[in-house]
Amino acid sequence: MTIRVRRAYDPPAAEDGCRVLVDRLWPRGLARGNACIDHWLRELAPSGELRQWFAHDPARWNEFRLRYADELSAPAAATALAALRDLLAAHPVLTLLHAARDTTHNNAEALRAWLAGGGPS
Repeated sequence: MTIRVRRAYDPPAAEDGCRVLVDRLWPRGLARGNACIDHWLRELAPSGELRQWFAHDPARWNEFRLRYADELSAPAAATALAALRDLLAAHPVLTLLHAARDTTHNNAEALRAWLAGGGPS
């Protein structure tokens, strides 16, 4: 199983596999018909409060990842995580899509790291 991360605005690549948007809001200016997004799991996005607190400030990255992991471990995320695990089982390559400009400090990267670390099963 391979998990990649890309911006939703980037054109799809052959190696993307199944493309899953993990943002709460649809990317601004991206037409749904042209998006090449296979699934939208908005329930896996950080809460609005966490997103606003983080504000893509690299100085808050480590704390953001901890708080986001807490949200992912909460019962409210269980259904979306189960759907994501089903997609992981069905596709050898899964690409998590985000709309953030910062390609290093974003929720898709944090989610990928959380999944790689095992996260709760």
